[in-house]
Amino acid sequence: MTTPLHARLQRLLDQINTIIVGKQAQVRDSIACLLAGGHLLIEDVPGVGKTTLAHALAVSLGLRFARVQFTADLMPSDLVGVSVYERGKEAFVFHPGPVFTQVLLADEINRAGPKTQSALLEAMEEHQVTVEGETRALPSPFFVIATQNPNDQLGTYPLPESQLDRFLMCITLGYPDRASERRLLAGSDRRAAIEQLQPVMSPAELLEAQQAVRAVHASDALLDYLQDLIAATRSGQWFVEGLSPRAGIAVLRTAKARALLDRRDYVAPDDVQAILPQTVAHRLVPAAGSGRGRAEQVRAMIEAVPLP
Repeated sequence: MTTPLHARLQRLLDQINTIIVGKQAQVRDSIACLLAGGHLLIEDVPGVGKTTLAHALAVSLGLRFARVQFTADLMPSDLVGVSVYERGKEAFVFHPGPVFTQVLLADEINRAGPKTQSALLEAMEEHQVTVEGETRALPSPFFVIATQNPNDQLGTYPLPESQLDRFLMCITLGYPDRASERRLLAGSDRRAAIEQLQPVMSPAELLEAQQAVRAVHASDALLDYLQDLIAATRSGQWFVEGLSPRAGIAVLRTAKARALLDRRDYVAPDDVQAILPQTVAHRLVPAAGSGRGRAEQVRAMIEAVPLP
């Protein structure tokens, strides 16, 4: 049965798909990530719509949006803010950085050095920042949507494992198919199209949807299957090191969000299988000699682990 919440979520999907054409699966994954309360990493070559997707999501959800272009000379204070002495007040006054927003687009995050990348760790995990010994809370909801260029491009720095683990999901957009690219070539400019968008959900409705995700039921049999998959990652057969408990919780939250998008109040094994590569591949390193990439290795493991 379609509820008002389901109808709003469908409008959200439809609106984003008018901007990011031909990428319905990636759009669904992105929205599932945000519904699960996680941060999203989009990895791809420049020019395929990573920034456009992040901006469209923020506008469609009615959230405050800030974009930071990560460069080699970006400093942590450029993100979190700095205290400046104001003569008129005869005191240091804190000037918040762009991280004090609801959707932070960290554009080309791997072009900044490790020190600047690490400045986001507390914000992403605790939804707060500590500057000069004082802790300041970030707005709610708070999401980081980061874009990343392939690490073999010049001027990039690999993200540390601790930061990769903060991203609930990592997706790749890829090139559009021929029909979708023709629509892009014949249509209006994407930035102009975003300016015409109107929010289809309010921040309060987004928080309501996140509460609904937590209420989605996961049966004992489903949890058994999820634990079998987690155990397989730790067996040494597939990956160098296995998933942490935090990663397992992330998989379950994302599967619940996918179930909600499919208008179900329970998680099915198909939900887990569908989101597992995007949710865990960036956290894992394939075992030596596997001959597969991270996502391909996760899919091979899914095929090998039987359903309960």
